[in-house]
Amino acid sequence: MDTEDYTPDALLQEGLRRLADLLGPTWNVGLRPVHEGARGVDALVELKPEGDGTFTQLLVELKRSVTPRMIEEVLLPRVDLLRQVNHYTNLLVMAPWLSLKTQQMLRQHDISYLDLTGNVSLRVTRPAIVIYTEGATRAPRAMTSGQSRTTLAGPKAGRLVRLLAEVRPPYRAGELAQASGLSLAYVSRLLDTLGDQLLIRRDGRTITDVDWPNLLRARAEQAVLLKSNTYTGMLAPNGVESVLMRLRTLPPSEFDGVAVTGSYAAHDVAPLSAGGQLMLYVAPRLGLDDLSDDLGLLRVQENADVLLLRPPDDVVFEGTRDVMGIQHVALSQLALDCLSGPGRMPAEGEAVLEYMSRDEGQWRGFAISDLRRRPHF
Repeated sequence: MDTEDYTPDALLQEGLRRLADLLGPTWNVGLRPVHEGARGVDALVELKPEGDGTFTQLLVELKRSVTPRMIEEVLLPRVDLLRQVNHYTNLLVMAPWLSLKTQQMLRQHDISYLDLTGNVSLRVTRPAIVIYTEGATRAPRAMTSGQSRTTLAGPKAGRLVRLLAEVRPPYRAGELAQASGLSLAYVSRLLDTLGDQLLIRRDGRTITDVDWPNLLRARAEQAVLLKSNTYTGMLAPNGVESVLMRLRTLPPSEFDGVAVTGSYAAHDVAPLSAGGQLMLYVAPRLGLDDLSDDLGLLRVQENADVLLLRPPDDVVFEGTRDVMGIQHVALSQLALDCLSGPGRMPAEGEAVLEYMSRDEGQWRGFAISDLRRRPHF
């Protein structure tokens, strides 16, 4: 059965079966009548080890989906009320799938959870139970196929994410739509999704806060660098440093269409290690053969030390920085690319985020009108 097909009763029964498997044969897992103090809770589960008089009870919330906003606005007030009655109340959230941010919030507030992809966190003091397992980090395809919910995947989402990260609020959906060249309907739908994930905060229709580090992380989960961009592997016979030297001499017509991203750009602001592939975004108007000749590159099928990336949207060229005569992508784009890249690049992305957090004033504008925007192809 697909995770999206579970009824509340089927979700409960499957969740209890998996919980029993995790605890092992020396534990009894059973349902008990829900007592008056726990009205609104979907089920009461008793966990009891064999040959021991101790037991614990879990108040179970069954949810088809759980968002950070739901935790903040629904679950936390309920947990606070229940814990006023019994300080040691253990709440267990069961769902088909829980996002990483949702899991983090539940753990932060000492709420246990279990989803049907294998994400489980359960901590009980007496009898002592500590279970933590990791399952799917992305929603199963069965849960996303046919969904009309707007997600952070795709070029349009990337354009809006860049804008939200690079401009401090306040602003409204209409301003974002006009600045990004996206439809107001699309922007409004994506903002609703971001609001549910607590990646933005709103007062009425006005966005008042953006959690830009987690927004960039969330986007990176949905847009893997080498899947979102087509790329061509190249070999630099004279070494990558020779390519960097040639980049400085590109004619003006080409300079604006090439930008460094990935490890080499990250080393400039957050050096973790040396080396790695040199990654260059190349605008569609530039021919790869001509550019590779200018840079002294040879096309190869494997062991490439240079990757030429074709972006699906030229937002990657917005806000570029001149670094010693070479064009680098904006810091927000660099963080996105590293977080979603292969190998050690996600660690480099986290280092870039830390660098950005230390001085937002150097890269984050106070008004949308301050940003340099170009027409999108």
